[in-house]
Amino acid sequence: QVQPVESGGGLVQAGGSLRLSCAASGRTFSSYRMGWFRQAPGKEREFVAAISWNGGVTNYADSVKARFTISRDNAKNTVYLQLNSLKPEDTAVYYCARGYSGGWQNLNGYDLWGQGTQVTVSS
Repeated sequence: QVQPVESGGGLVQAGGSLRLSCAASGRTFSSYRMGWFRQAPGKEREFVAAISWNGGVTNYADSVKARFTISRDNAKNTVYLQLNSLKPEDTAVYYCARGYSGGWQNLNGYDLWGQGTQVTVSS
């Protein structure tokens, strides 16, 4: 199975912005819901955002709503996560994954996972 590949992480000051990308190959991902999750040190992996296969529906965790934006370009087989107004508590490894069942915010609803990209927000 082909895994998605995340990129775009880095070190940024509080209040700054980053754009994460998740590159995936072909129909393996373009026909599926895609999600972003994150995991901070010592914490469980948590839902951040998800987008339907055609981009028509999005869903966000309350903690990132109005600050983060998920989007996708199926022609480029890429899903994006725009992170604005970043806070130190946003520091985590960010993962994208393919959704294959119900439960948009549930880790169990996703199968193919990337290796993650580190986002570090300094205060």
